[in-house]
Amino acid sequence: MGDYYEKKDLEDFPDIGEYAPELGEKYFAYYGEAMKAGLLTEREKALIALVVATTQRCPYCIDAYTNQCLSLGISREEMMEAQHVGAAMTAGIVLAHTTQMRKIIRKKEM
Repeated sequence: MGDYYEKKDLEDFPDIGEYAPELGEKYFAYYGEAMKAGLLTEREKALIALVVATTQRCPYCIDAYTNQCLSLGISREEMMEAQHVGAAMTAGIVLAHTTQMRKIIRKKEM
């Protein structure tokens, strides 16, 4: 990716509604509601967001949520444990999709 992702671009995120302000406002309202403490704590939601950011490979979100987790007092060990859940889930999803491969192999062997 090289310089495709630049850290300074994260600062532009609040302006994502520049060409569609109504949709931008709706997104941020939704985001704000989804991320505030509810049945899950702010810490739990930050950990979920960090893992999703990693599994979806978003460098901006990894940066933002790593820093948010640290600011919420989440330890590096807790963050790493959460990342292992994400890694296990990602591996499981890949393995579950081998069903398609195995079906094709079985069909060819008939």
